[in-house]
Parts: sequence; structure tokens; C-alpha cells
Amino acid sequence: MPIYNGMLPIIDKSEVKRYAGLRHAEDFPQQFIDEACKEIQLLATPKGVYQEYDYDAENKTILSNPPLQIEGSVIEKHLEKSTKVYVMAVTVGEDVEVRSEQLFKQGNYTVGLLLDAAATTAVEQIADQVNEIINTIAKKQGYKPTWRFSPGYGNWPLEVQKELANIIKTDQIGLEVTENFLLFPRKSVTAIIGLMPGDEDIATKRGCTSCSQKDCTSRKLPTLENK
Repeated sequence: MPIYNGMLPIIDKSEVKRYAGLRHAEDFPQQFIDEACKEIQLLATPKGVYQEYDYDAENKTILSNPPLQIEGSVIEKHLEKSTKVYVMAVTVGEDVEVRSEQLFKQGNYTVGLLLDAAATTAVEQIADQVNEIINTIAKKQGYKPTWRFSPGYGNWPLEVQKELANIIKTDQIGLEVTENFLLFPRKSVTAIIGLMPGDEDIATKRGCTSCSQKDCTSRKLPTLENK
């Protein structure tokens, strides 16, 4: 399984503000956001793992060992034209959340919130980096990749986390799944990307574009929704 050692030369500060619920807080001191980003850059140990498998769309099954059956109408629709899939996982490590928890326990809620938001931004950036590697491989092979789809999105149950982690051996990057099907370290992401023949397309909408809650403070701006 390919292991990816990620880099965080920059952290998207506009995304940090969004995750912290500060998008419209124009007077919020920028130096606090800058410092949070710098600290996460020092604390993070970004890693990823990914693997390609054949996919049986008719039987909704990833042909891994053991095979993994996909359940949930939205993810089934998302992969209905795919003949292969990539399963991926990324993490920025445990140190980032340990530091954030320390700040909260000390009552330093503002800095703790900003560190947490910066860590969330960081793990999404590492997911984007692995996603881009997969997209490049797929296109060279003549496939069109879908956008990445994570457990818990739509009606794809979180219970699948353990099976996903097993077939790509996320323990190689220090990533585990808890008894409650949550990821540990918490700032981690698992996802699946479908590979369709180059002339195919899908109609499923990505992320915030599919949500009816238009006034959500964490909603991505239109220019970011399809990145």
C-alpha cells in the first residue's frame, strides 16, 4: 500500500476562519489565526495511505481481501459507473489534538478553537494532496475520478470505517478506528474515490452544494465547493 508523507508549507487561513465560525468576524485579530497555523505546521505529522481495487458496481462490492460491500443509496449512486475505486486515509497525527485539548483544559478556549480549526484545515489539505495523486494516476490510465466520498456522508454508515481501515491497513500511518467507529487520531479522514471510464460522469453533488442549510456558518463559499 503506498504511504504518503505529506507537507504543509501553508495552511489556508480562510478555511481556518470558516471552520472556527469566524468567516464574517472581520475585526478578529489576524495574528491569532497566523499563530495557530504556525503551531499546527510544527505539530502535525501528515501521512496518508491509499490503494486501488476493482469494483463490482452491479453487486456494489469492492473486490478487496476480504471483499467489502457498499451500503447506502447515495454512495451506491455515486459509484454506479465506477469499475475501480481508490480507498484512502490521511491523518495529521495525535499531537495536534493533544495540544488543543491542553488549551481547552487551561481555559484558553479561543486559541484552542483556532488550533482545532487549523488542524481540521490541515487534514483536509493532506486529503486534497492524496486525492490529487489518485486523480493523476486515474487520468493516466484513462479513467475519470469521482470526488472523494467519506463515511458518514449521505447515508453511508460510519460502521464501514473499520472495514475501510482494514483493507488499506491504516495502522501503517498510526490511524485506528474506535469501538464507536470514530477515527483516532481525531484529525483524520477516510474516503473512497470511484474510477469511471473516461466518457462517463455522475450527477451526485459534492459537500455543501448538496445541503439545504444555506445559512450554515461553516458552509463553503461557491468558489471553494468544487475544489
